[in-house]
Amino acid sequence: MFAPIRGFTGLRRTPQTDLKLGSVLAFVAGAINAGGFLAVGQYTSHMTGIVSTVADHLVLGQFVLAFSGLVALLAFLLGAMCTAWLVNWGMRLQLLSAYGLPLVVEAALLLVFGLFGAAIGLVHAVFLPLTVLLLCFIMGLQNAVITKISHARIRTTHVTGLVTDLGIELGKLLYVNRNAGMQPVRANRQRLRVHLQLIGCFLGGGVMGALGFKYLGYLSTVPLAALLLLLVLRPLLDDWQRLRRA
Repeated sequence: MFAPIRGFTGLRRTPQTDLKLGSVLAFVAGAINAGGFLAVGQYTSHMTGIVSTVADHLVLGQFVLAFSGLVALLAFLLGAMCTAWLVNWGMRLQLLSAYGLPLVVEAALLLVFGLFGAAIGLVHAVFLPLTVLLLCFIMGLQNAVITKISHARIRTTHVTGLVTDLGIELGKLLYVNRNAGMQPVRANRQRLRVHLQLIGCFLGGGVMGALGFKYLGYLSTVPLAALLLLLVLRPLLDDWQRLRRA
């Protein structure tokens, strides 16, 4: 799974490479989302829900809660912006790891999340909001990576869209073509496989993330960070060797 990561540059990337990378990132996103919920009591990949809660809090006059939701949304947005900055900077320098730089940042932030987690029990009122913002930033950072790499064909945290697209294709698959004189309705079986795989990886990651947090606590972020670093290790080493020779 990890051999084609040179495709981060976009020079030798294929849809299969995008799907493999997207599947790994969907797994990580599911693990962060589920484990993060057990840690802070909030799903941080679901911006639709956050925007809806902001609207509810505004109507109910709960302006502090509405403001906290807007700040969480801003953190997700800044994460996506950070990916754009890092990728464009890396491409300007012709780095093989251009698309992998945000994943390095994500891995580092996951380790920070583990450190924050240890402090939540000590200073709950201070560190809990910071941890929520950190997780939202991580989700925005990661989702933007695969979105840029796949030209928006694959997203790793937008499960609502994935399930919607899956439903559309299943509707086509089960459609009965009775009129032989009309163009038949056909499902795109490749899209079906892609959507099912990404949803399955997100679900599997969620189960593992919840189990990891249940039994390991905040240490469960360490293998996730290691997995992300493994994804980008080869292009990072290639860039380091090239820059050292230059």
